[in-house]
Amino acid sequence: MAKPTIIVIGAGVAGLTCALELAERGLSVEVVERARTLGEGSCSWMAGGMLAPWCERATTEPEVAEWGAPSIDWWAERFPGTARQGSLVVAQPRDLPDLTRFAQRTEHFDWLDADGIAKFEPDLAGRFRRALFFRDEAHLDPRRALAALAERLQDRGVVIRFGVELAPQDARADVVVDCRGLAARDALPDLRGVRGEMVMVRSPDVSLQRPVRMLHPRLPLYIVPRGNGLFMIGATMIESERRGPVSVRSAVELLNAAYALHPGFGEAEIVELGADLRPAFPDNLPDIRRSGHVLHANGLFRHGFLLAPTLARRTADAVLSMLQPETNHADLPQRRRA
Repeated sequence: MAKPTIIVIGAGVAGLTCALELAERGLSVEVVERARTLGEGSCSWMAGGMLAPWCERATTEPEVAEWGAPSIDWWAERFPGTARQGSLVVAQPRDLPDLTRFAQRTEHFDWLDADGIAKFEPDLAGRFRRALFFRDEAHLDPRRALAALAERLQDRGVVIRFGVELAPQDARADVVVDCRGLAARDALPDLRGVRGEMVMVRSPDVSLQRPVRMLHPRLPLYIVPRGNGLFMIGATMIESERRGPVSVRSAVELLNAAYALHPGFGEAEIVELGADLRPAFPDNLPDIRRSGHVLHANGLFRHGFLLAPTLARRTADAVLSMLQPETNHADLPQRRRA
């Protein structure tokens, strides 16, 4: 019998993790991507790359932490650049009540005083009184991680065809996995876009070993070190479907917040400004939906790299269920916990 064929549409983090999970299970996979190069037009290219399930637990559904925690090992096994340095959450003195409320909504952290903050991040010494340290969290460079996934797929004989526009219903394969993100609105009408904005800066005057989140009533900020003095600065979430480049107002707010974290960012060089729309369902949790021979894997929201491995694993389970209906696989994975 001919080996079943699977086509994955989309080469963002959802598509590449799904393709790799399927290939690792011995299935024949092909990836098609409408962009001409890896990352072009993909919201994955603008991601922060924080693998922070317990930080996210403070502001999201409990499923995010439950599904996201196993992703740290998944990435560490497949991408050597995964940095397991933990995460730090700080707040200005006037916002310390927000830090307490943040702590009450999550777990797996230690309280740090000023001396503890200085121990883990010497450049923040004397700048904050208290912080939360999530020692089991990690981070990665999304662009390097995507390239590593593409290389792993190539090593397994999986072809990625760029510059190919393919509608899922027109794909000739036993199973089609639709990972088109927001472009899948034609099949998923309840999908919405959530805007994300980032500024990439280079600062030789600041050194950070791990992602740092600074709580703020209006603009919660995160800064992720990328090595060699490079930092990605982003806002946690902006509820907007506006496309287009970063506005002057947004750039100023992000840079002001970074300056408040450490004045050394005032002398930083702006390397890149970027914005994109992340796909999300109404409850902000990913989902897998079936339509004939097509599985739509979507809705990673702002948790792309954190939840993609779990989405991929569950997608692979659903594909096997479709190909081998006599097995004990559930037809589609349960989205919510029992």
